[in-house]
Amino acid sequence: MVLTNPRAERVKSVAALVRRSVRSRRGRFVAEGPQAVREAVLHRPESVIDLYVDHEARALNPAVALIAVDAEAAGCPVTSVAPPVMAAMADTPTPQGVLAVCSVPGGDPAERLADLLSARPRPRLLVILAAVRDPGNVGTIIRSADAAGADGVLISTDSVDPYHPKCVRATAGSVFHLPILTGLPMDHLVDRLHEGGLRLLAADGSAPRSLQEVDLVTPHAWVLGNEAWGLPESVREQCDDIVSVPIYGHAESLNVATAATLCLYGSATAQRGPHPGRR
Repeated sequence: MVLTNPRAERVKSVAALVRRSVRSRRGRFVAEGPQAVREAVLHRPESVIDLYVDHEARALNPAVALIAVDAEAAGCPVTSVAPPVMAAMADTPTPQGVLAVCSVPGGDPAERLADLLSARPRPRLLVILAAVRDPGNVGTIIRSADAAGADGVLISTDSVDPYHPKCVRATAGSVFHLPILTGLPMDHLVDRLHEGGLRLLAADGSAPRSLQEVDLVTPHAWVLGNEAWGLPESVREQCDDIVSVPIYGHAESLNVATAATLCLYGSATAQRGPHPGRR
């Protein structure tokens, strides 16, 4: 059976997840496109509540068809929909033929953080985002953290929701690969990480010490601040070191996501060596 009515309550329910208040209340979010949905099915199939496939895209796009087959094999509920229904549910103007409604990881945030810090092996590389508001930046940082082999991304309560549709798209599926913790204030994050034995390195373009001058082997967390005004002084004071990424050309500064990527790869290279291979 193909769902054909774009005004059906089920369709409206999915479309409503574009709003943060609805995502928070329901504990659900939407992943759009073959790459994100494929990673959900492969790495966290238990999180997939509903998977919707444009029946025309399934017939024409082998990648979409394979995702549907894999999802069905994994026990995920799969519903075929008409193109107007997919357009009504999707956040993007040109839907890619498949989307999934997924559950946000549950549990008390403080307990999840405690579990992360006590895991074996102990975490060596984390990222803390303090008041980072652009969903594209947050999604890119999550993707970079995943690629660099980081152990998790911790997002303060005053940052954007990492399950914002634009953020999920920017992660390119990495949102399903590593722990992402939200719902905790900066003071709590700083205190718990210090107690867990991690050094806190604040990334700041004006810092006198550069990336090449600090210890990146000892377990640590990078702390990155707001796109416009950076880290508040109260957070900087709690960090063990303030570090800059050197700029050799004429650019005034680096985007926070670009700076985060460079910092993370500096850490990954120091901790793993130049040719570590995949995990």
